[in-house]
Amino acid sequence: MKILVTGAKGFIGKNLIAELNNRKYTDIFEYDTETAPVLLDQYCKQVDFVFHLAGVNRPKEQSEYMEGNFGFTSTLLDTLKKYQNTCPVMLSSSIQAVLDNPYGKSKKAGEDLLFKYSKDTGAKVLVYRFPNVFGKWCRPNYNSAVATFCHNIAHDMPITVNDASVVMNLVYIDDVVNELINALEGNENSVDEFCEVPVVHIIILGEIVDLLNSFKKSRDERSVPDMSDAFTKKLYSTYLSYLPENKFSYNLKMNVDQRGSFTEFIKTPDRGQISVNVSKPGITKGNHWHHTKNEKFLVVSGKGVIRFRKIDSDKVIEYYVGEDKMEVVDIPPGYTHNIENLGDTDMVTIMWANESFDPDKPDTYFEPVVQS
Repeated sequence: MKILVTGAKGFIGKNLIAELNNRKYTDIFEYDTETAPVLLDQYCKQVDFVFHLAGVNRPKEQSEYMEGNFGFTSTLLDTLKKYQNTCPVMLSSSIQAVLDNPYGKSKKAGEDLLFKYSKDTGAKVLVYRFPNVFGKWCRPNYNSAVATFCHNIAHDMPITVNDASVVMNLVYIDDVVNELINALEGNENSVDEFCEVPVVHIIILGEIVDLLNSFKKSRDERSVPDMSDAFTKKLYSTYLSYLPENKFSYNLKMNVDQRGSFTEFIKTPDRGQISVNVSKPGITKGNHWHHTKNEKFLVVSGKGVIRFRKIDSDKVIEYYVGEDKMEVVDIPPGYTHNIENLGDTDMVTIMWANESFDPDKPDTYFEPVVQS
């Protein structure tokens, strides 16, 4: 299948083409402002599906709205007519098409032109009135508040919020791309004469800003957002895509002594905490138990033994662990436990606890596993 994508270097275009490539669509014609106009004829002559994503958002002159959003659409459709090519055409429109402003009027004109083209030729047309689209590769300081806020907060730059109570209707770029590929394959989400992206997030602008600021602080707090919330998950991915290239990494506080080190890696409000424990050769750590706190130990480098004793019993249980076998050991409440490095090198253990450490309520009680 031969696919034409206009606006190929734009936000939606780049994401769409990347995913089309991932899904092994190989015959993709990319058309953008820098493409030689003569190529439009070649493409329209042989194309099997058109994604018409080209458009004008912020021109220098208002007249450019109509030229870009109506004029080029007319040129595209006339070229398809020239070669009697009635392949399906998808149009990227906007929810502003119902508004009485230059941009909205130009988008509405493009829609009307496409519907007339369908009536005249019998070609299948799919018109999408997108709300605000957010995600990676969206240009900041252009036409997306989310992109601008992500960029500025990630770069330690100020943001301006005129009205935090504004309600935003947002669609995520991956959801847009999935819907467009569904349309390519004949499975579009149609509502009357228009098509829609099924997943729309309705959220207050102030909440978006609060989330973005929390993402920035999460490095210092060693936390991760609530990924069970679909919008938070998508916004966090978007925010990370705007990090400066020299700030992808951040340091963790290592608690170091003669026994090795202990470093908190990730804390969550509802999924516990992950830490990295390094034990020197011959060192035993632990010898404590918990009422409610429970843990999982995974030795990823070196070898050792994890010992348990139920606090009301004399019986000692041993589990030998090492890097040659990825084995998770659960640490139940009510059992005092320790871990000893039996090797000649540092032993590295990934430790998960069901709750983040609270110094005011550590739920940790010293008691040797092996009684003297």
